[in-house]
Amino acid sequence: MAHFPIEPLDRFHGASASIKRPREVTHFSYDDSRTYRADDSGINYYAPPQIGSDLKAGFDTFHQYEEISDPHLDSLLRALAARERTQGTTEDADIVTWRGMMTKIMTAPCDNFAEFAMRATRLGSTIYLEEDFAQRAVQRAAEASRPAPPGRNAHGPSHQMMTYWGYKFETLCLLPQPPDAVSPEALAARTTARVSNYAQHCSVVRTSFGPHSLLLGGEVDGLRARKPPDDASAPTPWIELKTAEELPPRPAHRDILRFERKLLKFWAQSFLLGVPTVIVGWRSKQGILTGVQELETSRIPGMVRRGTKCWDGNVCINFATEFLGWLKGVVADEGVVYEVKLRKKGGSVEVVRVAAGGGNDIVSQEFREWREELQRKKEG
Repeated sequence: MAHFPIEPLDRFHGASASIKRPREVTHFSYDDSRTYRADDSGINYYAPPQIGSDLKAGFDTFHQYEEISDPHLDSLLRALAARERTQGTTEDADIVTWRGMMTKIMTAPCDNFAEFAMRATRLGSTIYLEEDFAQRAVQRAAEASRPAPPGRNAHGPSHQMMTYWGYKFETLCLLPQPPDAVSPEALAARTTARVSNYAQHCSVVRTSFGPHSLLLGGEVDGLRARKPPDDASAPTPWIELKTAEELPPRPAHRDILRFERKLLKFWAQSFLLGVPTVIVGWRSKQGILTGVQELETSRIPGMVRRGTKCWDGNVCINFATEFLGWLKGVVADEGVVYEVKLRKKGGSVEVVRVAAGGGNDIVSQEFREWREELQRKKEG
């Protein structure tokens, strides 16, 4: 077993490691039946929601998608293979994973309750990293059944209801076409539209932390303007939609601290995919939308630095950079499955070699066969 200690954090202070701005290399969508589509049909566009909307409305008709089998990295690798077929060359990187995995790694040094379980394998010079699906299912079941913490109304909204509020907010904010191409009636109809989390659009970006290159896939909520051409230097105007309980008129330190702790995940998720704007829907305790605030992703760490100082973006970046370099040395043998785990308050990330020749379910057979075919073409 190998260990990467989180403490002391002093070694991650100072200027951040160099970061390469995320640039999209490919994308894909899921439709309303959760079928993979190699296109941009899942893109939505932002238009301000109706303030005063009830985020609880429609909960009983929620069309909820829940993964019942391990998705692995299949859709991400499928999109990369399609890109490589078009380009005729491999999209090489040190790490290939979902944005969610990097979010958990990046926020770990500043989140006192951080925990994760992942699986990794090496194919060639690349490490493929995925969530441990079985462990995630156990964790989510525990979260859903967890009683309300002391001080919170036991008769308040359930975990499932509060999760729904986020999807309802997305439905209130998004349109399948740019707002200037939509009628006022269609804008207003969002308040009664059925909420579903089946359809998605996912962006796959290339970025780097110091010398470590990554290909990351993740869902993007929508665009605030039309997408620029592929060769444009300007960032894509994606937006990330989040909800948070409204602050009281005269917020106490604990109120601000609770919100700024939430900003850690808001920032990391958006930073990793190059999403420039986070739009926060403020809600009452009863789930009524009371306001909307736009935050520039790049300015969020400065807000916290001037506020409660409860986390440091540079520490997160430097920790992730050092960890990735260490992981590349530990996950060294091809075709072997490694467990990558952080226990709550465990103090260090553990990596354990668990199986040889068992990495095939992390890297799909389809992707392996494609890479072998591409290698034969190069040699021929």
